[in-house]
Amino acid sequence: MPLPPENMMDTLSEQLAVLQKAGYTYDFNLSENGLICKELDDRCFLPEEFTIVGTYRFEGMSYPGDNSVLYAIEGADDIKGTLVDAYGAYADPLSQAMIEKFRVDYNK
Repeated sequence: MPLPPENMMDTLSEQLAVLQKAGYTYDFNLSENGLICKELDDRCFLPEEFTIVGTYRFEGMSYPGDNSVLYAIEGADDIKGTLVDAYGAYADPLSQAMIEKFRVDYNK
């Protein structure tokens, strides 16, 4: 099933539900050097072991702190999941390789 276009849904929860139906069922968390998946016994995916295949940006109507970014990610072994980041990948201390991996040009 192909990914839905960016910002197809109005809310983060709606977009997350669409991605889950498309097979993006694992939850990823940022770490300094990679992504951690708790459901896979804290398996770490290094930057070269995953690809960001979709980026969905949501902006709060009344408060900029409500901004969030949803990433659709495909990892090694056909692992598909999502990462929700409330402030963007640059808010946490990340390695240079991780910063490059999450660099997104929103003007495309």
